[in-house]
Amino acid sequence: MLLKSTTRHIHIFAADIENNELVPSENQLTLDVDPDNEFNWPDEALQQIYKEFDRLVEAATGEALTDYNLRRIGSDLEHFVRTLLQSGQISYNLRSRVLNYSMGLPRVVSESD
Repeated sequence: MLLKSTTRHIHIFAADIENNELVPSENQLTLDVDPDNEFNWPDEALQQIYKEFDRLVEAATGEALTDYNLRRIGSDLEHFVRTLLQSGQISYNLRSRVLNYSMGLPRVVSESD
């Protein structure tokens, strides 16, 4: 059975990718960031996501590979995405197929501020 955690912007699978297919694995986690391309992702921001993912996985070392533990990592990463958005390190992709502003309306700074 394929264990997974899917939030709006973070998908984690306990699987390897072989021939563009997910193959369940107890030894490999596969991360898919923002599959709907809702955000613009500079390389620095993506690297921060990967580092945070590695940190969270390392912190869970020794725990059972369960849906709950994967969901906890996914939820923590989803909150990290929000932090990146709020700090201006990522932005909404205005060319996305759907503009739903799932993490709140964009902030607009006026020139007088």
